[in-house]
Parts: sequence; structure tokens; C-alpha cells
Amino acid sequence: MSFSFGKNFRISIFGQSHSKEIGVVIDGLKAGYRINYSLIKENLMRRRPGKNSISSPRKENDEFEIVSGEVDGISCEAPLCIKIKNKDQKSSDYDNIIDRPRPSHADYPAFIKYNSHNDIRGGGSFSGRMTAPLVIAGSIAEDILREKNIRIFSRIKSIKDIEDKKLEYKDLELESLEYLKKKDFPVIDDDAGDEMIKLIEEYREKKDSLGGLVEVFVLGMPVGVGEPFFDSLESVIAKGVFSIPSVKGLEFGEGFNSAKMTGSTHNDPYIVKNGRVITKTNHHGGIIGGLSTSMPIYYTVAIKPTSSIGIIQDTISLKNLSNEKLLIEGRHDPCIVPRALVAIEMISAICILDLLMEFEK
Repeated sequence: MSFSFGKNFRISIFGQSHSKEIGVVIDGLKAGYRINYSLIKENLMRRRPGKNSISSPRKENDEFEIVSGEVDGISCEAPLCIKIKNKDQKSSDYDNIIDRPRPSHADYPAFIKYNSHNDIRGGGSFSGRMTAPLVIAGSIAEDILREKNIRIFSRIKSIKDIEDKKLEYKDLELESLEYLKKKDFPVIDDDAGDEMIKLIEEYREKKDSLGGLVEVFVLGMPVGVGEPFFDSLESVIAKGVFSIPSVKGLEFGEGFNSAKMTGSTHNDPYIVKNGRVITKTNHHGGIIGGLSTSMPIYYTVAIKPTSSIGIIQDTISLKNLSNEKLLIEGRHDPCIVPRALVAIEMISAICILDLLMEFEK
């Protein structure tokens, strides 16, 4: 099992969806850092369930406690250990799935891998609940990056077939993205956002679910961050992002669309503007050869539809090896995209800070 990540800014998460507590241990944080409690609370609030009709009604305040690694709110020489109490579990909702694995959940492969000792309540350690400790660690990483004038934002690019406004990726600016963090449903075009919300509510009424695309933007990166071959900027971000539950795809810059382009249309010519080397276009998404280029970094993440739906589905009995029917009980998001978005931002901050610390050695 691997619940640890990072080389310089190292994190280890612990707990399960229905365990008494979940949390994170952060190692590599420089002594003397003043912990930004308000930023942690703000990002946890963005991720928190039960805020509206398009999220799970599970009520978790996500109040955190720092148990070691700080004195009077300032980091010391010891690893920082932070925990969150789970308060609103309903483990009885999972009694009917002990013998019947849920479609598109980790129940069956985990049952085999862990010799039936996996925790199926709420998905156990495979649950999106485990992104809460990541948000705490990511908030600390984000705060440190802010001090270096590196900013990370994200938006809901699409839900099913409804798309947000198209952007010009060579001219992304702080002022045009800053407000996204303040929105419950972060899109640029509010009319498109209203259509997306309406569609999510429609599928919630059908007891079905939807997926979508999240787009991440990183501004202010210096040139040359990344450690090719295997710790390139893309490699590390990809490893981190694919650790978030429900992520099924990732593309940087033009991504898969670049396969349809020619070299003359995909290439980004260099120019000098106001004494800085930039590119005329930004099809490469701010990363070439696994290194940052100083252009805005952008990448798109595909989130699958929430697996737990209120429709009767086919499954099996693990004990009898017979075909069965399953109706999943419990409280689930009809669309996980608005909450996954924050987790993707935070793991991105962790990845970028880790590589930046290597770059600055």
C-alpha cells in the first residue's frame, strides 16, 4: 500500500471514509512557516459535502486539529500532523453490499487484493472522503506558492455536453481567474453554469449521475521547473491527479487534439515581449520536454459519473458466485465534479511545490 507522496514536500494520508478520524502528516515543511488557517478552512469549505442540492447530503464540518509540528501556529522541526474527525457516517447503509460489489467501485478488486479485509463502508480508503486531508496539505502548499507569486485556479469546463466559455490560453491573467475560487459553481459563463446545474438536478431526480471536465490553470511559474525523465512536470502532476478518486483522463495543452494538428499549426513560435521570452500561442500548455516554459500552464481532467446511483444494477454474490441485483443505499453526489475540482487544485499545488523545492536547491 502507498499512502505517501512527494520527495521534498512529503505527505502521508491516513484513515478511511468511516473511520473515527482521517488526516495527513506533512514532512519537509520548513520551520518558521506561519500556518494559514483561514486558507485551509476556505478550501475545505469549497470541498465540503452537503452545501447544496447537487452534492451529497452527508454533513461534515471538516473541523481540523493540528496535533504536532507547530508552536503557536508556526511550524517547528517536527513533521506536521493534522487530523479531522468523521462525524456523520451511516455505516448501516453499506450492509447490503458486503457480499455484492458495487459496479464501477473498487469493491471487487479490493476484496481480492486484501483477502476480503477491505473496508467497504463509504468506499473505505478508496473514498473521495480521503481528499479532505489532501486539501489541508494542498492549502499549505498553495499558500507557500502564493508567496512565490505562483497561483493555481480551476474551472468546470463542461458537464456532459454543456461547455463553459472558450478561452485564449496565451493571455490568461490573474484578474480573469481570481474570482473562480469564490464561486460555488466555478464557471466563467454563468448562463452555461446554470444549464449545467439544471442538468445535474435533472439526473439527480432520475437517480442517475453525471461526469464532466475540470480545467486547471497555473500562473507565474518560472522557466525550467521539472526533473526529466521520470519526474518531469507532467509526470509528477499526472501521478498526483490520477490519485484523486473518479479521475479517468488528463491532457496537457491541446492534448489529444494535437494529434489532429500539423507541426506548423501546433508549434508555438518564440517572441520577445517587454523584455520577456514568450510564445505567440500556447498549444503546449506551458510545458515542453517536461519543463515549465513561463507560459500559463493549463490541463484538463476528466471526471467520471459518480458510481453510486439509485438505479437497480447487475452485480454478483461473492459468496455464491451467482448473478444478483443491487440497489445502492446511502447519500451520494449526483455529480462529483464541483467538489473534485478543489481536490485537483490542491494535489496540483502539492506536486508543483515539491518540484519547485527541487528546482531551488
